[in-house]
Amino acid sequence: MLIENDKACEIILKIRKLAGRTLFITGASRGIGKAIALKAAKDGANIVIAAKTAEAHPKLPGTIYTAAEEIEAVGGKALPCLVDVRDEEQISEAVKNAVKTFGGIDILINNASAINLTGTLDTPMKKVDLMMSVNSRGTYLTSKLCIPHLKKSANGHILNLSPPLNMNPVWFKNHCAYTMAKYGMSMCVLGMAEEFMGEIAVNALWPKTAIHTAAMDMLGGSEVSSQCRKPEIMADAAYAIFCRPKSFTGNFVIDEEFLQTEGIRDFDVYAVEPGHPLLPDFFLDEDPVSLAKKMQDYGATPKFEAGKQQVSATAQGPVAETFKAIDGALTPEVVKSTAGVYQFELSGDHPGTWYIDLKNENGGTGQGSFPGKADVQMNMSSEDFVKMFAGKMKPTLAFMSGRLKIKGDMTLAIKLEKLMTQLKSKL
Repeated sequence: MLIENDKACEIILKIRKLAGRTLFITGASRGIGKAIALKAAKDGANIVIAAKTAEAHPKLPGTIYTAAEEIEAVGGKALPCLVDVRDEEQISEAVKNAVKTFGGIDILINNASAINLTGTLDTPMKKVDLMMSVNSRGTYLTSKLCIPHLKKSANGHILNLSPPLNMNPVWFKNHCAYTMAKYGMSMCVLGMAEEFMGEIAVNALWPKTAIHTAAMDMLGGSEVSSQCRKPEIMADAAYAIFCRPKSFTGNFVIDEEFLQTEGIRDFDVYAVEPGHPLLPDFFLDEDPVSLAKKMQDYGATPKFEAGKQQVSATAQGPVAETFKAIDGALTPEVVKSTAGVYQFELSGDHPGTWYIDLKNENGGTGQGSFPGKADVQMNMSSEDFVKMFAGKMKPTLAFMSGRLKIKGDMTLAIKLEKLMTQLKSKL
């Protein structure tokens, strides 16, 4: 009977591959970091939640303490640590507490990240410093402080949530600072994998598609969720990486492709809305415009319906007709909830400057520059402008593919996509 119990325990331990192992995860209070934590916790792992949210945020759900409760509820042990990865003293103290509490560190996940998708002239140095400090420096610093303990682990791993080093200029031209900061995390993989070969596995993990998190909602609006996968796909991929030996190192892993090698075939289970076309993530394709077109063909941005493709050639043209329809659809409620002025610099067959005033009195539209300061400026072709307001093109896709350039308040820019959804039936 004792032998049978011993065998049963052995089988359980084999299934629960991360049981008793300690994971140090930055930014683990929500999103992908928390999903990885919960996946490991189900094995009985120890989770160090190294994040800076101790009190509930009005827009972002979760704190280090609520995450700890969830981790312990599924069978893990949690150590919530208030950590800003820009602060060496805070990271050092969290590492010491982790070792004191759990006896060591087996896995480091550098998940904490800052993002600001603006061009060079529109990115304040405060934002540049934030992205460099959190993404590049924070990853390097946290790794440096954890490595002495990871080297003592039987199967030490570092996993950075960062992309492959794609040097296509298209990924730099619209948000150079963010790309530099994010690639800094990837360069840590490149260097540290070689430096600690045979001692620690150092890899990167990046999603093939957009992942639905609170940050994605802030970037693309709540409507973007149907085009995303759940964070669990990244958690499953990370788990599979941690189960590999430390000889598996220096890899830039893409979640879907890696899980396919693990025998996963059904990826609909990860979709927020199964069957819906998915938004590709940054940095993976070599031609974002072509990829966006493939998505349009697949249905993400449907083609014009028969009979609507040809717009009658009036003196005003389709752009003027679109603005006229927008003007007629505006309400005081829309103006109050938006509180911004948008200026459009259009090129193509119907070039010109137009604006939508959603800040003053009852709002309105007009041709020419706004008589004052616009909060957001959008540059695009007149054809794409008409498609966007007709619901034939997603602003998120247009921005990712470089067909839409945005200057100014990005929060207000995001609001415009929500407004388009509200106005689509009236246009």
